[in-house]
Amino acid sequence: MIIVSDKAKERILELKKEEGRAMEENIRVSVKGGGCSGLMYDLGFDAKTVETDQIFEDNGVKIIVDRKSLLYLAGTTLEFTDGLNGKGFQFINPNASRTCGCGESFSI
Repeated sequence: MIIVSDKAKERILELKKEEGRAMEENIRVSVKGGGCSGLMYDLGFDAKTVETDQIFEDNGVKIIVDRKSLLYLAGTTLEFTDGLNGKGFQFINPNASRTCGCGESFSI
């Protein structure tokens, strides 16, 4: 399961409105190979699911995760920051043994 912070939820709703997305579109979170630590997070809107997808809901946000990515993302918190060190979504992943300086890639 993925936990969605209040700030992340607010930003997701703002983005849906700004981009003219349908409110029923969900967030898809996945893990792909790449980045300086070996694995990268991918986050976007998606209205479609396949049979092997898992759908979670936290804090009123539905999240779609493919089966492979779920192994890497279990227990992760999706956060949004807008501080001096940068603005954007952050993944707080208890499974990551190492993350890169920008926080966009990790290794297990």
